[in-house]
Amino acid sequence: MNALRDLSFSAAIAGFVAVLVGFTSSAVIVFQAARALGASPAETASWLLALGVAIGVTSIVLSLRYRVPVLTAWSTPGAAMLVTGVAGVTMPEAIGAFMVCSALIVLVGATGWFEKAMDRIPHSLGAAMLAGVLLQFGLQAFTSMATQPVLVGAMFATYLGARRFSPRYAVPAVLLAGTVVALAQGQMHLAELPLQLARPVFTMPQLSVAAIASVALPLFVVTMASQNVPGVAVIRASGFRPPVSPIITWTGASSLILAPFGAFAVNLAAITAAITLGREAHEEPGRRYMAAVSAGAFYLVIGLFGATVGAVFAMFPSEMVLALAGLALLGTLGGGLATAMHDEHHREPAIVTFLVTASGVHFFGIGAAFWGLVAGVVATLVLRRRTHEPEPGEADGEGF
Repeated sequence: MNALRDLSFSAAIAGFVAVLVGFTSSAVIVFQAARALGASPAETASWLLALGVAIGVTSIVLSLRYRVPVLTAWSTPGAAMLVTGVAGVTMPEAIGAFMVCSALIVLVGATGWFEKAMDRIPHSLGAAMLAGVLLQFGLQAFTSMATQPVLVGAMFATYLGARRFSPRYAVPAVLLAGTVVALAQGQMHLAELPLQLARPVFTMPQLSVAAIASVALPLFVVTMASQNVPGVAVIRASGFRPPVSPIITWTGASSLILAPFGAFAVNLAAITAAITLGREAHEEPGRRYMAAVSAGAFYLVIGLFGATVGAVFAMFPSEMVLALAGLALLGTLGGGLATAMHDEHHREPAIVTFLVTASGVHFFGIGAAFWGLVAGVVATLVLRRRTHEPEPGEADGEGF
């Protein structure tokens, strides 16, 4: 009953926006990964069903358990790796590799190794990484104005007006304004929606040394480095500190159970999680967890009605989605920058983290968010003062 009292319209819309941004930006990569393994249409639908159920259940259960917005997602960099890295691997071998990857995630979660490593990262570096991740979305909100000046301009004007007079409903108002203008301009790609339930397709896993080496281990590395590391940093940069170990353990367990149906890797969300963690979800931080719960419910619907939901999301113009995401994340981006620059002892390392993350560099298939943190940690160690004085975070176990 407490959860129902904490549910708000703004939280539900924030959850919808998070799913809209996440699905439209990366679902096509999941489809490509399934096709790379020779999946049939039924098997591809089963992948989406398994991922939707795993993400939906973990987001709902973990958020309700800890009263913190815990939004999970499929591993987008992992799916991208599968598109080009499964040559010569059969579907049963890939499923076996998915299970090995999930078991490794459970291992690092249950042992506490991952949480101990994350506890050593200063708050300012996590906030700088968050700002760097979100910078591109903030820029895209305004670069999209070059191609759609009326649509994006109306959304921006609505955002400013709502932030002035009713901040809590700024994102819902922007979504409504964008939809109305897109409809008036004939830009909504309306089509007949195929109402069809997805069905689970079980594939018997097969263990293969080659598949473990070429699929399981790379998938584990990119999922932990490119998804779970920034995922934890985003949550902490937003002022929340749920226990990391059980969260990582349960995300790994969910994909371990559902891997035979296509759930290749489930992990913490980062960019879309920021939408549920910010003030746009609710002015009271203690009620923002319902945004992640709402997103989990939408992911369950995606899993059950994958083709239908895909058609619904495809109706929105791409510029509208970009502008909606950027405007929804403005407050979180500003907060990340403020936190990153607040501590003068970590200011330069934080700037390094921000710039490397924002650059979008990729090495060894691992995204810029991870390398931004690595660069910031290195800068912190190199620039540390020779005469040791307690630095912010060291008293409570943070820092190096």
